[in-house]
Amino acid sequence: MQLEPAIPILRIFDVARAREFYVDFLGFTWDWEHRFDPTAPLFAQVSRGKTLLFLSEHFGDGTPGSHLIIRMSGVDALRAEMHAKDYRHARPEIEKRPWGYRDLAVHDPFGNRLVFSEECD
Repeated sequence: MQLEPAIPILRIFDVARAREFYVDFLGFTWDWEHRFDPTAPLFAQVSRGKTLLFLSEHFGDGTPGSHLIIRMSGVDALRAEMHAKDYRHARPEIEKRPWGYRDLAVHDPFGNRLVFSEECD
C-alpha cells in the first residue's frame, strides 16, 4: 500500500477572484473545471508543481477560513515572484519559525490561509 498526498478542497465564492489569486498571483495552473449544468456551482482543480488544490463553490465543500501548509523548497524565489506581480491585496513576508521552517503565509480572497513552508538549512 502507498498513500498519495492529500488534495485539500478550498471553498471559494467568486470564480474571477479565485483565478486572479491562484493563477495570476500564486502562479498555479487552472487545470480543469466542472459544473453539473451552466448555473451549478463550480468545482475546479489548480496545480503548481506537485501541489494540487480543489476549489469549490459547492456548499459543504471545504470551510472558509481553512489553513494549509504546503511544504516546498525555494521560498525566497516564491516571495520575489509574488512581490514582482504587485498584487494589491498581499505583500507576504517570510517568517522564521522556532520549529525549523521558514514560512510565507498568504490569505486568499475567501479567508483561506496558505503557508508555503521551507525547512531551514
